[in-house]
Amino acid sequence: IPSSPAIFFITFWSGISFRNIVEAFGEFIYNLCRNTMGEKEAKQYFPVIGMLFLFIFFSNVIGLVPGFLPPTDNINTTLALGVFVFIYYNVVGIKEMGLVGHIKHFMGPVWYLAFLILPIEIISHAVRPLSLALRLRGNMFGDHLVLSIFSGLLPYIVPIIFLVLGLFVCFIQAFVFTLLTMVYISLATAHHDHDEQEAH
Repeated sequence: IPSSPAIFFITFWSGISFRNIVEAFGEFIYNLCRNTMGEKEAKQYFPVIGMLFLFIFFSNVIGLVPGFLPPTDNINTTLALGVFVFIYYNVVGIKEMGLVGHIKHFMGPVWYLAFLILPIEIISHAVRPLSLALRLRGNMFGDHLVLSIFSGLLPYIVPIIFLVLGLFVCFIQAFVFTLLTMVYISLATAHHDHDEQEAH
């Protein structure tokens, strides 16, 4: 079962068929969810996480086709993905913890520091969609630019090396975006013992 990018690629190339590709992706993403979020949460959020990973990965891969630009090279696409993740983990947090419980996440572990932590947390959460969008867009733009430059200078053989590297970058960027999404969901649904700490 592929539980890391390296093992995933070994599994991917060891027996290539459509079914093996789908199973390798599915097992990799599920194990990533389970290792990051736990068994219960992995089963619950795997469909959304899997959809997000595949959408970003194949959007990135489109840019490796000559004459095509990856959708993730456009800030509108990446910002939409960032906003989707922002809305999703907040909705999930409210659903799991209740509105009051979700708001308590913004106030820190102890009530008497809430006036300091609350504005910091609000700013931190507010910039997450933009940071996700800029990170994905910037990396994909840079990768596509490098591939275009070397394809223009050396149109034979050498671009193959950058195509392979580009495929790896496509995978890593989808992996990082998905991993951050899982971390945000885990933080939004984590149970903190606010009441017990307030009692002390």
